[in-house]
Amino acid sequence: MIEVKQLSKRYGAKTALHLPELTVPDGQCVGLVGNNGAGKTTFFNLLLDLVRATTGTISSFGQPVHLNEDWKRHTGAYLDERFLIDYLTPEEYFSFLAGLRGQTKAELEALLNGLGPFFAGEVTDTRKYLRDLSKGNMKKAGVASALIGAPKLVVLDEPFANLDPSSQLGLKSILKQMALRKEVTMLISSHDLAHVTEVCERILVLEKGELVKDLRTTPETLKELEAMFTTAANA
Repeated sequence: MIEVKQLSKRYGAKTALHLPELTVPDGQCVGLVGNNGAGKTTFFNLLLDLVRATTGTISSFGQPVHLNEDWKRHTGAYLDERFLIDYLTPEEYFSFLAGLRGQTKAELEALLNGLGPFFAGEVTDTRKYLRDLSKGNMKKAGVASALIGAPKLVVLDEPFANLDPSSQLGLKSILKQMALRKEVTMLISSHDLAHVTEVCERILVLEKGELVKDLRTTPETLKELEAMFTTAANA
């Protein structure tokens, strides 16, 4: 479970995020949506202890993330290309992570084989370094890296960005299957309202660092979100 209490992050006079209270139960798939600067990535950075909160706490697996590192063993995340070791090939990078996360070669191969259609022959067996892949294929490698080690929490920032339509649909299928099993807690940010509402059972809408809507996904959620952002654009 993820638990937030009086969490804020300020940069000088600017408040990037202010969340008095938030709880995400185990096994829930949650989508974060909002315009640029809404606080989505700041929230993920705080959750992964990449930056420290100005006030309050954010806890994962029962412990504040800045006080304990046990949560890292159960967490897979990909936010951007900084997470990649770009002078390695994808195979070398995946093997490195599998070793860190205690996964056998057979377990890693099973995961990568399952992702074969998503990779579409463009990530593994290319003899390329990660830095030489296209933006879309870097994203595929990053998403795959977050799944290594059978994490109980998966955090993905804009996973559909830079992917071609076929790859977006493939990723959506993978994430939907994971969400239906209820074995993994997932936090997914996206500017693509249609994809995130189809995958996630709960949607958090952030605006200027504040949580303005907390929605259970229904067949009407996409229309509600589109109306909300259309109103904001016309304001």
